[in-house]
Amino acid sequence: MSVKAKANPRQLPLDLGHHAEFSRDSLVVSPANAKAVAAIDRWPDWPSPVVILAGPTGSGKTHLGAVWAEAADAQRIPLEGLGLACQVAEAGRPVLIDGVEARGFDQTALFHLINSVRAANSFLLMTSRTFPLAWGVSLPDLESRLKAATVVEIGEPDDMLLAGVITKLFADRQLDVEAHVVSYLVSRMERSLSTAGRVVEKLDRAALEQKSRITRGLAAQVVTAMDQGQGEFEL
Repeated sequence: MSVKAKANPRQLPLDLGHHAEFSRDSLVVSPANAKAVAAIDRWPDWPSPVVILAGPTGSGKTHLGAVWAEAADAQRIPLEGLGLACQVAEAGRPVLIDGVEARGFDQTALFHLINSVRAANSFLLMTSRTFPLAWGVSLPDLESRLKAATVVEIGEPDDMLLAGVITKLFADRQLDVEAHVVSYLVSRMERSLSTAGRVVEKLDRAALEQKSRITRGLAAQVVTAMDQGQGEFEL
């Protein structure tokens, strides 16, 4: 009588708490974000007290905002907290508003915030997926203030930026991944820094489960599963 071999159970990966690092040292610079990085590094020598970083989702705006907030000792305040932001600005502390959405804010409150920043000789950094002209501003005084702000565009992540970020994320997890695997990921994945983080995390977990190195074949499985919207995938 034959006995069916018992399948080897997959190793369960441990959650070692790999969190996104938003330091200046971890910032990868490429032509796509070079102007924005230069603007952040230039602080406090800004051409105007209000700077707006505008770029697509996943282009690194939050990382850049965090770098500036650390350097400037700025307080990050959500868009719905513009009233509190005014109080902070009046006290002379710089303010970061990350994620200004078109038609999604109190125009009068933002106008008062900008005035408070200017009166206190302080600074305001805002990030948005769109340029201020697309915010649907109907308040003339606010429109005038926004026209006086410095707007810096961040491009969609290019190959250099994506490859650099992926390589660093692997290195942060002490994973040695060959360059051709990174190149494959860059050519296949959604062009977003947030997606890069998810790809690296899933590959790390998959390699632990398989007790294998991260290969192009494993990368293909993970990216395909993500493309198909699968939360988990069969290895």
